[in-house]
Amino acid sequence: MQSTAISFCPSISISTKLQNPDLSSLYRFNPIPPKRLLCKNGSVLGRAVNPVSCSLRQNGWVSGPPPEPESEGLVVRATSVPESAGAGETPKLKGIGDTLVLGTLFGLWYLFNIYFNIYNKQVLKVYPYPVTVTLVQFAVGTVLVIFMWTSNLYKRPKISGTQLAAILPLAVVHTLGNLFTNMSLGKVAVSFTHTIKAMEPFFSVVLSAMFLGEFPTIWVISSLVPIVGGVALASMTEASFNWAGFWSAMASNLSNQSRNVLSKKFMVKKEESLDNITLFSIITIMSLILLTPAAIFMEGIKFTPAFIETAGLNVKQIYTRSLIAALCFHAYQQVSYMILQRVSPVTHSVGNCVKRVVVIVTSVLFFRIPVTAINAFGTGIALAGVFLYSRVKSIKPKAKTA
Repeated sequence: MQSTAISFCPSISISTKLQNPDLSSLYRFNPIPPKRLLCKNGSVLGRAVNPVSCSLRQNGWVSGPPPEPESEGLVVRATSVPESAGAGETPKLKGIGDTLVLGTLFGLWYLFNIYFNIYNKQVLKVYPYPVTVTLVQFAVGTVLVIFMWTSNLYKRPKISGTQLAAILPLAVVHTLGNLFTNMSLGKVAVSFTHTIKAMEPFFSVVLSAMFLGEFPTIWVISSLVPIVGGVALASMTEASFNWAGFWSAMASNLSNQSRNVLSKKFMVKKEESLDNITLFSIITIMSLILLTPAAIFMEGIKFTPAFIETAGLNVKQIYTRSLIAALCFHAYQQVSYMILQRVSPVTHSVGNCVKRVVVIVTSVLFFRIPVTAINAFGTGIALAGVFLYSRVKSIKPKAKTA
């Protein structure tokens, strides 16, 4: 899951807002002395001059940098934080109010994640159909997205066929990443799944080197050593270990980091950009469409009350916990993007590392998972490596001077 994630700051173009402007509104929006309003030929704009004859994209109309030119292509961003996005600048908080809002968002991010993992694990423990469970989560997310768009809580985007084709690869790997995570949660303890998922930086470095030609520094490589070593140590001493759960979590890592590589390799083009929440919403709907036939083919229709009663399960309990898990899944993703709009990718990455620690500790306490000293030490080493990785990625190489 990520955070993966898919910088995710909303991109806003003002070029469409300056078409056919009213001159009086222009003065209100960007007051400029009349002597600064020049036509293309350099003459001063007077009362008798037709504003249409002047270019809206010249410094005579708008002081400062001109609006971004319209061009072809598409800019989309992955739905988890790119591992290489560590060089972004941290937005400055304006006061104690912003600090309190940010602290609240971090608290909600962690709380929603904790509840998602607990309720999701409770369902998967007695209802061993991870494809159907994942489908329900995407279905609930789709309902929430449609509600936000129809109620104008969030602006409904206008998406072209070209944009959907460009987003499709991201939707595929996003679907696989969440499916493999649920498959792992159904087989092993929550704490062990998240320990394995701490290996995401390793996959990010390997895939970036293979497909993007981005080779890591010696410091990045050094930070991967405790991650790999810690996961290996924790795996050898894990009481709930089995190969199906282990490889499912590994496949989730591969899927999530492939999403980042795909976004960099194929999606970075120039046209209308999509902000993170809009992109995540579209991918959620596409994931539902992609997974529905796969769920029916692989597991059949096994979420009806009749089937659940036949399996000897409590229908109300399964439905309630599945709904809460799905709501928390969508909520923590949305809050994650809201946080990223306020902090740098490095700060977000560090917060994600802390979130993983909180989830592991709370799941161990809630499910009363037996943990040996060596297992705890391995998990700690792996998480410390993730924290170190998030810090060294923010180090900018010094520019070579002649």
